[in-house]
Amino acid sequence: MYSAIIDTAIDVSQILERVSRKSNGAALLFLGTVRDVNDGRDVTGIEYTAYRSMAERELGRIVQEAAALAGSNDIAVEHRLGEVALGECSVAIAVGHPHRGPAFDAARYVIEELKRRVPIWKREQYVDGTREWVRATSGDAQLVDAGEDR
Repeated sequence: MYSAIIDTAIDVSQILERVSRKSNGAALLFLGTVRDVNDGRDVTGIEYTAYRSMAERELGRIVQEAAALAGSNDIAVEHRLGEVALGECSVAIAVGHPHRGPAFDAARYVIEELKRRVPIWKREQYVDGTREWVRATSGDAQLVDAGEDR
């Protein structure tokens, strides 16, 4: 198990490598990236900030819970803080498991609980130069059903 709150770009290949085992028939990678439109407004980037010690502690708990649910310790998560540009990765979740079902379940558990419990805030930056703090959980239930990250 691995979890971290970082200030630099996420190395996706390293995250995936952390959960790769010959015994795992599934290696799942979820990437949350900054998109160009939110609620009809053109976005140029997002600034992420956190109550770091609490965020690290809570993210670690979530990974432990997901590992217990999936029956696998092959779970790795990183969330980035600071300025993140369009298309860049803000969160990466990798899960390795002998079977795909528990891998998908564990990844989904981690992202849903991360959004709900980890004290990370985001401030969107718009094309018109304005910035606005947005709720991390606003509208997530609908978007998650559509397979999108928010």
